[in-house]
Amino acid sequence: MLRPTQRTARFARLVPMAVLPLLAACAQPGGFKSASGGAAPVTVGIIALNDFHGALEPPRTAVLVPAPGEADGVRPVPAGGAAFLASAVDSIRAKYPNSATVAAGDLIGASQITSSLFLDEPTIGVLNRIGLDFNAVGNHEFDNGTDELLRKQNGGCAQHTARKPCQVEQFKGARFRYLAASTRRADGTSLFPATAIKTFGKGRQAVKVGFIGLTLKDTPSLVSPDGIKGFNFGDEAEAINAEVPRLRAAGADAVVVMIHEGGFTAGTPDPSGCEKLTGPIKGILDRLNPGVDVVVSGHTHWSYVCDYGAINPKQPILLTSAGVYGQLVTDITLEIDPVAGRVVAKRARNVIVQSDPYQSPRGFVDEAKDLPRFAARPDVAEYVGKYSEAAKAYSLRPVGKLAGPVDRAPSAGFPNQGGPEGNLIADAQLGATLGAGAQIAFMNPFGIRKPIVPEADGTVTFGSIYAAQPFNNTLITQSLTGAELKAVLEQGFDASGPHQVLSPSAGFSYTIDLSRPVGDRIVAMTFNGQAIDPAATYRVTTNSFLAGGGDTFSLFTRQRDAVVGMPDIDALEAWLKAVPPRAVPGEDRVKRVGG
Repeated sequence: MLRPTQRTARFARLVPMAVLPLLAACAQPGGFKSASGGAAPVTVGIIALNDFHGALEPPRTAVLVPAPGEADGVRPVPAGGAAFLASAVDSIRAKYPNSATVAAGDLIGASQITSSLFLDEPTIGVLNRIGLDFNAVGNHEFDNGTDELLRKQNGGCAQHTARKPCQVEQFKGARFRYLAASTRRADGTSLFPATAIKTFGKGRQAVKVGFIGLTLKDTPSLVSPDGIKGFNFGDEAEAINAEVPRLRAAGADAVVVMIHEGGFTAGTPDPSGCEKLTGPIKGILDRLNPGVDVVVSGHTHWSYVCDYGAINPKQPILLTSAGVYGQLVTDITLEIDPVAGRVVAKRARNVIVQSDPYQSPRGFVDEAKDLPRFAARPDVAEYVGKYSEAAKAYSLRPVGKLAGPVDRAPSAGFPNQGGPEGNLIADAQLGATLGAGAQIAFMNPFGIRKPIVPEADGTVTFGSIYAAQPFNNTLITQSLTGAELKAVLEQGFDASGPHQVLSPSAGFSYTIDLSRPVGDRIVAMTFNGQAIDPAATYRVTTNSFLAGGGDTFSLFTRQRDAVVGMPDIDALEAWLKAVPPRAVPGEDRVKRVGG
């Protein structure tokens, strides 16, 4: 890992980067002569990840690929698992004499129980073994606060959370470097370096690639405020624009940005497609000054490979994202003219990390024999197995029974809602806080990560409920007037972030009309069959993330007469254990009318 060093800037580097075309598949290495009459270009491979979320074991989910002969035009391919990911990265790396492995954040947090129980130490261990060079901090890297994140980088067993570190082995920290260009303390100092440079080759064939890493500016609304107190999360485009000239002046021939923000595509799922790109990443790319060659993105858990110059000709940038859970890895090729000091060709594709077939609730997901299959890398499989065994006692412990599976199946015409699973969790949180006077509880849809699927006899394990709620929040009960209740529900349908439906506990219901103006879209609220009185006071429970203003629900931060309760996972366990089997709450507690 090399830090930026000063060297004489080449005259050719003054050519505006905006005029350089994006060449998706230029001359093969060795077949190109540089514009300045020098040698052939230097090939550099960039291997990119994002949003791994501690998925050490195969997540038993699939990547959808185009399949014109199938009924839906797609077919599922089993993918993911750290040992398979390690082999996939090795396979791509073997293609290149020069390479760097980078990531765009959220490699930890909201993790599988095998990682989360141990503060994601095993995920850092896996990434060390895979050979990661640089990672841009994502919002989930801040889940346990900045002190714990610094421990992830530097190692050691200092305890910054309720969970004890170093339970399995001494933690030595990340051998890769976190980068955080837009995260700074109030005095302007940075949490981590903003950039790094890596050099490839020697003499006239030497090239340098500069890397910028940063998270999204909305991070404060996505993590507990106590953990990031005193830190500012700046504008992404401004941070990138400030760092590019510094990297170019330090001799960078190419600039790769890793940013924890992303977009979405439309049409038939295609891991390497880019149909009708939308999302926050577009607004960032459109504001960049010349000089960025590649942007590795994340956060949306979407996969795409985009020639952004075809969307905005002023920005000839290669944009990529590798989805989620290590099910994909992006293979990026840069051809760099070492004399002219610029990228002359770039291309990318997402490689499916195909793993073992599995049985899903919708049927058997078989291997795709026409696509590459990666063997599990033995050393990584053994390492993950050590932590899986350590977590087994926690994971397989029965916690109760459920009458059927629960998930976030859409209702009321909204994609971002909790469905029966949100209702179940809200009911559990209400039941756990009755002693604090709670009358109503709410659960946020983005806080629900996996369905809860009981075994054949209805048994639910701790691992299953932990996969659904892996954030280790506590419950907070506070007082809100009926008018404040309406105002906080309105925040789910304002202009800040995506629309999202808070799942209410039994007895409370509300009605939404999106045809009405922002701020006046909640048209009815009832509690135990009676209309909510705007002047009356109600006791309301949420998890601590929402109580801290998470997911842009800032009105919860008032915390009037607040009482702190048990962890949310304990509340759900107690609810399931109390009535075996617990019925699935299938009623629609949120209704939609109008547009």
